[in-house]
Amino acid sequence: MHNAQAILNAASAVLTERPEAGLAEVAKAAGISRKTLYTHFPSRDALINALIDRATARVVAAIEAADLETGPADQALVRLLEAGWRSFEDDPFLLHLSAAPAPAEQDRDRHAPVLEHLRRVVIRGQREGDIDPEASVDWLLAATLALGHAAGEEVRAGRMTSQQAIDALRIGIPRLIGRPSATGETSSGT
Repeated sequence: MHNAQAILNAASAVLTERPEAGLAEVAKAAGISRKTLYTHFPSRDALINALIDRATARVVAAIEAADLETGPADQALVRLLEAGWRSFEDDPFLLHLSAAPAPAEQDRDRHAPVLEHLRRVVIRGQREGDIDPEASVDWLLAATLALGHAAGEEVRAGRMTSQQAIDALRIGIPRLIGRPSATGETSSGT
């Protein structure tokens, strides 16, 4: 009997090729019956949410390995977002799939570990002078995430490659959150 991870692997491959694919296609790719698939995932939404949860766990593990406590904090934020982008290499369908709407509590729980890492880096950066100390931490978190989501939308729409999005984030994030100089420019060195 296939385990849930094997089904998720098959689903990731199928949905990368055909984001609108149904459970019958996933079951066929996994070499199991739909009944067996339904035993693990009672709906397409449940399967998609399991894939998103798996990707989130991978992102958190990559973030924890990104050594966010060293170097300038604005660059640590870029490393953090790059770790997130790497999840698209493992599950590229995530860029092209509309996820099932998750309940607000589940969505908060999914993002909590990532937001906590972001928050720590922003606070460190404000303390060390790499990030604008006058800006609200919550606003900086929201703005950083929004820039990351905007890059994702550009890739999804085919206007940028993933590498172009990462390159844009490397430039944009330090400019967005850096400490303003007397002339109004950020002093992040980019």
